[in-house]
Amino acid sequence: MGIVSRAEFILPNLGSLIMGFAWGASPPLGLIKGAILVILSFAVINLSSAIGAQANTLSDYELDLKDGRKKQLVQAMDSFGQERLKALLIGEFVIALVLVSFFVLIQGKPILLIMWIIGISLGYAYSAPPLRLKSRSWVAPVALILVLAVLPVLFAYYTFASEINPFFLLSLTGLAFTVYGVIIPTEIRDYFGDKAMGIETMTVRLGLVRASFLGSVLLSTGAVFTGTAFFFEWAYGHHTWLTVLLLAIPVSGLFVLGKFKKLYYLSKEYMSSSGQSFADEIASLSAHNPQWIMLVTQTYSFLSIILLASKFLF
Repeated sequence: MGIVSRAEFILPNLGSLIMGFAWGASPPLGLIKGAILVILSFAVINLSSAIGAQANTLSDYELDLKDGRKKQLVQAMDSFGQERLKALLIGEFVIALVLVSFFVLIQGKPILLIMWIIGISLGYAYSAPPLRLKSRSWVAPVALILVLAVLPVLFAYYTFASEINPFFLLSLTGLAFTVYGVIIPTEIRDYFGDKAMGIETMTVRLGLVRASFLGSVLLSTGAVFTGTAFFFEWAYGHHTWLTVLLLAIPVSGLFVLGKFKKLYYLSKEYMSSSGQSFADEIASLSAHNPQWIMLVTQTYSFLSIILLASKFLF
């Protein structure tokens, strides 16, 4: 169940919660009420993420059978059973709906229900027919950005806040660029199988070289936006001394950009020679992308924890 639900998404989901909580919460906030809201918000985000991941596992089963790198996922699906997973999806949907309805009741914020409906619909439609947004080129990145970056953080933010902070919007924009930037190597890993099956992801449409270059641009742009948002938030809050911690962004970003650079040059070699050895090397390198995503998102989470501390402790 952990494999088909992509348990590795728990930490990035925790990052979404931390970011939304840090930007949205402000004193006074009761300890008990705050803890309840945090737990409920995290439960909704994780359940919604699991539903999207399970829908992806079901919808991509036939494609994954032909990809040796996804052998563990296929075995887990066979072990768990497709009918059992479908029943689990229904149960999770009902539980999530009850939790969100409870949220709306205690917080009086219908926008939370609206965001959840949009998010869960996009997450399911991304992989499942008939829409299968992942194969619709430019629609796919928009859906991914909304589901993985914008809506989870917004949900956590509006759990605690009622008004929008312009610096938060800048940070959220940076996060959206960053998240899709670091997701592109995942599409690069699946490029060869997707292209063979006629699935036109954005990476398939752009080609490996332009896609890897775009990933670098998006990651760099996102880092600038996010760093700027934290800088002005701390500057206006009279915590300018905290801005030295923003050095964590270029440190982690440059490490990941180094991997992107290698992908870019491998892609150029592959496109000029079509050698299978380059294809294998590209797939092998891009398979490490979950670690890159973790590094970047946890850097943002660390800065968000400092932001939260600056509101309540400093």
